[in-house]
Amino acid sequence: MEVKVCGMREPENVQGLIQEVKPDWMGLIFYEKSPRFVPNSSAEKLKGVPVKKVGVFVNEEMDQILEKIEKFDLKAIQLHGKESPEMVRELVNQTDCELWKVISVKEDVDWALYKEYLPHIDLFLFDTATNAHGGSGQKFDWGILKSYPFEKDYFLSGGLDEESVDEILEFATHSPHLKGVDLNSKFELSPGLKDIQKLRNFKNHLINSDGNNHKQN
Repeated sequence: MEVKVCGMREPENVQGLIQEVKPDWMGLIFYEKSPRFVPNSSAEKLKGVPVKKVGVFVNEEMDQILEKIEKFDLKAIQLHGKESPEMVRELVNQTDCELWKVISVKEDVDWALYKEYLPHIDLFLFDTATNAHGGSGQKFDWGILKSYPFEKDYFLSGGLDEESVDEILEFATHSPHLKGVDLNSKFELSPGLKDIQKLRNFKNHLINSDGNNHKQN
């Protein structure tokens, strides 16, 4: 189970995350309306940090995405808006980054809307639908994913907190394509500033519980 910590910004906080939590991925949000927005002025301090970085974009222009890939040394692109399959296909031709497409969940998901993305993306990420495009701290009904029809891996996001580990691992036993989790607002001291101890507790609990489940199986 991979762990992505999203909405990082402050250099000292980032260093603490890398040293004490060691996540698989770190998310940088490039949506200007987000309280976790990362400006270009942060590029020098964040580009070289030793963790795979995911750039989060909402309906952004292609040239801006490509610029951020270079400035911040991004390894994955997370598209959180209404980006078309055609745009995603064009991105594939422009970059070696992984491409992640967010599916914002309300009461249900029309899976047919996402079939055209399948040849071009590396994974989906499921988040709770909000006007702010994430960071709401709200969960959606994971039962919706029982009808997931694709052979594409996905990340789970939306209101995950320290108490979510057992529920996540139980869900994973019936969801073979669940590849990882995306942590954000429930682990914050303030927008863009994470509680490192909470994140460390979550990851330790996840690793230990998952390991014990494998031993039992």
